[in-house]
Amino acid sequence: MHTDDRGESPAQRADRNWNELLQELRVMQTGVQILTGFLLTLPFQSRFADLDDYQRTVYLALVVTSVLATALIVAPVSVHRSLFRQQMKRAIVTLADRLTRIALAVLAVVMAGAALLVFDVVVGRTAGIVAGSGVLVGLAVVWVLLPELLRRRG
Repeated sequence: MHTDDRGESPAQRADRNWNELLQELRVMQTGVQILTGFLLTLPFQSRFADLDDYQRTVYLALVVTSVLATALIVAPVSVHRSLFRQQMKRAIVTLADRLTRIALAVLAVVMAGAALLVFDVVVGRTAGIVAGSGVLVGLAVVWVLLPELLRRRG
């Protein structure tokens, strides 16, 4: 049995990677659930009827995108359940990693869109676009650029 520099076999490494991924998904799931819950309550607020067509379109796109993010975050668990005891842990971890990366991108869009909508309603369209763009850029920096810089240094 081949081991790596940690002294792990490929199966042990897959198990460790799976457990680490599950911890990351738990963190993401909480945030997405809160954001989705917030979005789902908006139509029941008295001012919701005052939204213009653009704001309602953004809102509906955010609901769909937030539900998609939720589905992507839960997908690795579904894949694992479907393939449980099939000796496919490495393939499951690889697929779950890809799904999680896509979920992060979708979550970034939801977060930026939520900022856009809130600022649009409270301050105005230009402020909404600036806020949404700023959030998207900020997330790209901390979620993509910083890890890439660290990877290149390491």
